[in-house]
Amino acid sequence: MFEYIRTHQKLMQILLAIVIVPSFVFVGVSGYQSFDDSATAVAKIDGKTLSQQDWEAAQRRQLDNLRQRMGQQYDQKLFDTPEFKQNILETLVAERSINAEVIRSHMTIGDAALQKYILGQGLTKADGSFDMERYQALLAAQGMTPQMYEARVRQELAFQQLTSGIESSGFAPRTVSKMISDIGAQERDVQELVLPISEFLPQVKVTDEMVKAFYDKNPKLFELPEQAKIEYLLLNADAVAAQVTVSDEEVAAYYKSNAARFTAPETRRASHILVAVNKDATAAQKAAAKAKADAIAAEVRKAPATFAAVAKAKSEDPASAELGGDLNVIEKGALPKAVEDAIFALKQGDISTPVESEFGYHVLTVTELKAATTKPLDEVKGDIAADLKKQKAAKKYSEMAEAFSNTVYEQADSLKPAADKTGLKIESAAGLSRTPSPMLGAAPFNNAKFLTALFSEDSLKNKRNTEAVEIAPSTLIAGRIVEYKPASKRPLAEVDAAIRQRVTMEEALSMARKAGEAKLAAAKKDGNTEGFGEVKSISRSKVEGINQAAALAVLKADVSKLPAYVGVDLPGQGYGLYRIGKVHQPAQQDEARRKAEQEQIGNIISQQEMYGYVESLKAKAKVKMLRPSLTAKTEEAK
Repeated sequence: MFEYIRTHQKLMQILLAIVIVPSFVFVGVSGYQSFDDSATAVAKIDGKTLSQQDWEAAQRRQLDNLRQRMGQQYDQKLFDTPEFKQNILETLVAERSINAEVIRSHMTIGDAALQKYILGQGLTKADGSFDMERYQALLAAQGMTPQMYEARVRQELAFQQLTSGIESSGFAPRTVSKMISDIGAQERDVQELVLPISEFLPQVKVTDEMVKAFYDKNPKLFELPEQAKIEYLLLNADAVAAQVTVSDEEVAAYYKSNAARFTAPETRRASHILVAVNKDATAAQKAAAKAKADAIAAEVRKAPATFAAVAKAKSEDPASAELGGDLNVIEKGALPKAVEDAIFALKQGDISTPVESEFGYHVLTVTELKAATTKPLDEVKGDIAADLKKQKAAKKYSEMAEAFSNTVYEQADSLKPAADKTGLKIESAAGLSRTPSPMLGAAPFNNAKFLTALFSEDSLKNKRNTEAVEIAPSTLIAGRIVEYKPASKRPLAEVDAAIRQRVTMEEALSMARKAGEAKLAAAKKDGNTEGFGEVKSISRSKVEGINQAAALAVLKADVSKLPAYVGVDLPGQGYGLYRIGKVHQPAQQDEARRKAEQEQIGNIISQQEMYGYVESLKAKAKVKMLRPSLTAKTEEAK
């Protein structure tokens, strides 16, 4: 089982990212319902497609998260790899397979659980009431409405509910955890004898034939990849925006004709305390409720600042009571007419007499009143200019894109005509090959689609322009090869010295190994410890004073019969001989470490359970990957 976990570490990391669901006040996973049925699908889950756009958006979100967490240490080159992209794809597929099961099982989260979750996010005022304004502002910053966010939270809580049972099912039996902990704590007394490679270097004689044999046997070590130097033109939003201007007169005209856009109507925010009355209540019951409401109104009029606290204690509307009676900003038609009319008749801070509705009697107050306001032109001038520039740029992009595409195709011997016609600057790049380079990151010319066009037969042989290639929305690139060097092999004379040095080291290590193996055989036969160093005690958590590779071999060695002997190659150093004389447990066991290891083993088992469960859900959702594995393609390329 543990070997399985060890060999599937990446999958386990993906599953951990899925099942450990963070707070979703500011971040949430994209909903299963939002699948894009695009022609650029990369996978199909439960009959719904996962698009290339979804995948790329998830990569951007993950990179943004990493950028925020790592700060100045962030380097995108570390993550611009096929493995990173493949992990994101597998995470999305697993996540959406689970979400498909949530929908299929009709799992829902009640209003009480939703309210409890939202109230637990720390968005309360000093008086204990819910800070609705801050709540809405935080969501707006993420481009979300409360309705969108609450729907997402329901989905995520259902997601957690489904996965938590599987997660918690994994546990480590004490006997198993103790056995593993004992193995980890076990100490072995070892003596070391190193035959240094330097003693054998003078004996090595490297011939021309040996150099040639190494050169012929390892051709990949001396390959020089194909390289191209190119010129290119890039048409994108930035290039178009640089050619677009907006005058003050255009801004003023837009402001005048769209005055309503810059006018904020009056808004009222209200709170209430409800004394509920059943529809079939008797006259006496209604009278009692009315008397109770009158008493509450009198109480809060004496101390208006206590309205929220009284609402929490006495209001019979459970949803708003927890929020101090807050009804949020009132929209026309959202409340019973009598209640709405009363609210719009109040001044800020006034407290109404009890107002009757089909729900009972409401004691009302206006907590915030904002009069209608119109923003002055100077305040919105920048936003208007940006919008107008965006509109002009969109129109101009269409015009420039057509001219760009036609000119690079019709006058294919040079990019200059297209540059002159569009006002774009010809850029250059060097060291390009047929496949994107991680070192070049997100450079526009490092795009796979563009490189395919660039290294086509017509472009490569005839030095003609590529067609205009769309590498991103509203982003076109065209290029041509200026210089090309095909793949080649460095000549033997150029690498002769490096080969001789490497062969010398390998031959010296081979001699050291041969001598070491002979000494090892003699030690096993007669127990002679001459030359071995002092006894050192090592364990899996304590390997100081011994080579890491050697320590691993010592700890893996069969110690059923002592003394035991191990021989290990020490690259760059020589050959090491190790005599294991004693195996023992430490006198005092670290109970804290044992407990931590038991928890860790339980987590590993939980991960394995979760992995199996997700795989079963993927089979149930009939997951079909429509793109070959990026990592598999990379391995094949090697």
